[in-house]
Amino acid sequence: MELEQLRQIDAVARTGTMSAAAAELHISQPALSRSIQRLEAEFGSPLFDREGRRVRLNEVGAVAVEWARQLLRDEALLREAVGAAAERAHALRVATVAPAPLWKLTGLAVERFPGETLTSDTLSQQEVERAVASGAADLGIVVGAADGTYTPPPGVASCWLMRESLSVTLPPNHPLAARRKVTFEELDGNTFLILEDIGFWRAYVDRCLPSSTFIEQRDRIVFAQLARSTPHCTFTTDAPYLEGPLPGRVVVPIDDERACASFYLIVRETAKGVPAALFCWVSEHA
Repeated sequence: MELEQLRQIDAVARTGTMSAAAAELHISQPALSRSIQRLEAEFGSPLFDREGRRVRLNEVGAVAVEWARQLLRDEALLREAVGAAAERAHALRVATVAPAPLWKLTGLAVERFPGETLTSDTLSQQEVERAVASGAADLGIVVGAADGTYTPPPGVASCWLMRESLSVTLPPNHPLAARRKVTFEELDGNTFLILEDIGFWRAYVDRCLPSSTFIEQRDRIVFAQLARSTPHCTFTTDAPYLEGPLPGRVVVPIDDERACASFYLIVRETAKGVPAALFCWVSEHA
């Protein structure tokens, strides 16, 4: 269960139709329907009665929405309290969909504003946009569309930040280790050792490698130690903020447009002070 799903059932309950709720949430209707279905499967019960195009809360759904709204209110209070604490600490609050572009932003921030501190949260694309638009985050990092472009929501400005390409690292005796490039289809079915906190890339590899097994590791130091000797595949990228290839591993680029991502920095159009100045600096120097 995710907070975004709680926002979704609240929107459906208020608007009365999937299409109206999808428009309010800025997602497609099929994506909203699938998300609601996953939540209903998790609860083990339908939440809505479908009547043509309209949907109506059933008894179970009414209870779920009541609790969902309470949790969303609590989340807003939590963000407000954390935001106030961050302001007191003079920290820039950054919401991001992935770690690598955050590292680049941190480097640019240190170069331009060496006395500033950044705090960060890894969120979904929609949550990042919402956090920036609402003021819960000073800056946000989002991923562009498949063609590399990005259109910000109303009231939000964007600039290009960086591009990242995914590769796979293999033990030398792996059947694909001698290849110059590989595809997701060729990799599917392997076992992968991956970091838990890789942001949006986690959902990407799930979709692109549906028959693969993933062993997650939360601690980066432990992950690096395991990756040196594991017989399983691991991922790496061309982000310049990562360490070089591990000894005893072969890096093979993934030849697929889905293995490339363009990241953008976003800020409220009304932003002032350091957030606005850092945004301008990034737009000129990224």
